[in-house]
Amino acid sequence: MQKEFEVYTQELIEWNKKFNLTRITDPKEIHLKHFEDSLTVLQAVKLINQSVADVGTGAGFPGIPLKIVCPDIKLTLIEATKKKTTFLEHVVKILGLKDVEIIWGRAEDLKDRKFDLVVARAVAKLPKLAQYCLPIVKSGGIFVAMKGQDIAKELKEAEGTIKLLGGKSIEAKNIQLPNSDIIRTLIVVNKV
Repeated sequence: MQKEFEVYTQELIEWNKKFNLTRITDPKEIHLKHFEDSLTVLQAVKLINQSVADVGTGAGFPGIPLKIVCPDIKLTLIEATKKKTTFLEHVVKILGLKDVEIIWGRAEDLKDRKFDLVVARAVAKLPKLAQYCLPIVKSGGIFVAMKGQDIAKELKEAEGTIKLLGGKSIEAKNIQLPNSDIIRTLIVVNKV
């Protein structure tokens, strides 16, 4: 597992020289702010054989770190920027990851698809994000929005939209990243 993260880091840094994939380029910062941050999802949900969609995955966060740690999930990476999907195809191949689908497009175009878990990190404000993500969460599934610490206003603005789209319970979980003072908030929505 450590080897996969090392290779992922090297590829991210190398490809970032050609394409703007991330502003974070220091290996230690990549580990903390991309990998550890991505894995906070595991503090909110258990992943065993579920179908997982990562909306607006960018350079593969949180989807690829979750797939490395939980290889039995069926992962769909959704990204609207072609250069990023090209990078994702390369990384998935070089890491030898199985059961990974990469979609060049938007979540709004996938309304006929349903997933056990839909995650999104650094994509949009919560009201809009709920509109993108909740329609592709299957009944009984979970939507996790990965946010910063100051989420109260955004959460209040999104409550009506979340309920309208089938969200039955909303929980905000504050999680501190390891060996840092960085706090992330996971908005966990269970769908009816």
